[in-house]
Amino acid sequence: MKKKGLLVLGVIAGGAVAGTLAVAKEKLPEHLRELLELGMHPGHVFVDEGRDYYHNLKGPNGKTCATCHGQDGAKLVGAYAKMPRYYKDIDAVADIDLRIYKCMTKYMGFDPKDKKFKKKYLKTYRVPLATYVASLSNGMKIDVKIQHPKEKEMYELGKKVWFTRAGAREFSCAMCHMVLAGRRIRLQGLPNPVKAKSYNHWPAYRFGSDKMWTMEDRVRTCFRAYFLFLNKWDEKKDWVKTPPFFAKEVIAVELYMKHASNGGVIEVPGLVR
Repeated sequence: MKKKGLLVLGVIAGGAVAGTLAVAKEKLPEHLRELLELGMHPGHVFVDEGRDYYHNLKGPNGKTCATCHGQDGAKLVGAYAKMPRYYKDIDAVADIDLRIYKCMTKYMGFDPKDKKFKKKYLKTYRVPLATYVASLSNGMKIDVKIQHPKEKEMYELGKKVWFTRAGAREFSCAMCHMVLAGRRIRLQGLPNPVKAKSYNHWPAYRFGSDKMWTMEDRVRTCFRAYFLFLNKWDEKKDWVKTPPFFAKEVIAVELYMKHASNGGVIEVPGLVR
């Protein structure tokens, strides 16, 4: 793969992968401290919203997520612990964002060519559904396998992207999260998600942006936030680019990180800066 293809991401930075454990080290806004003291997590709103979509959002053919996967996600317990993984029905390695999208277009009757539906999925349905499905694996250990040829291919791609320095600043994921781990950037601690197995807290509520994010959101926006451009770039033309949803390189890095988190206990939703 050409180096410029790696501009999709070179950094997963800014303490974003710190997980719930990092909250104690970060100063929470007062309103969040009060909510947590009352046993209320802002991310639980997204879990509830996702549960509602899971049971009540019907596709054009009348099916809901529950039609295939059972009431209260009975058949999905533990599924998130093994993702990303290869799925034979779509012949691809998918993270939770892509898997749900493929389920809705392949089995619920939504048209993948319908731009209005795709926009609605990305902006409205995706994060709540992903958070709810992920929460069904709470308390279980991450157990991502690298067995299928396409899983092996994606894992090696993720590893390559993780260590390859790219963009105008010659950053890499490893530069921030291994070499500089433990230091701070933009007032945020730099964790080592590979060593700390901190994927287990994602999807996570980011109180800095007041939103729930999946790991795909985090990887994509790291690229944007840290100005990872081509080595030769036009400031006016190339200023801030973000990889598209479901980009192969993004899912590959997710696979690399989550496999490194094997054994970590899932605790979703997380709470990070």
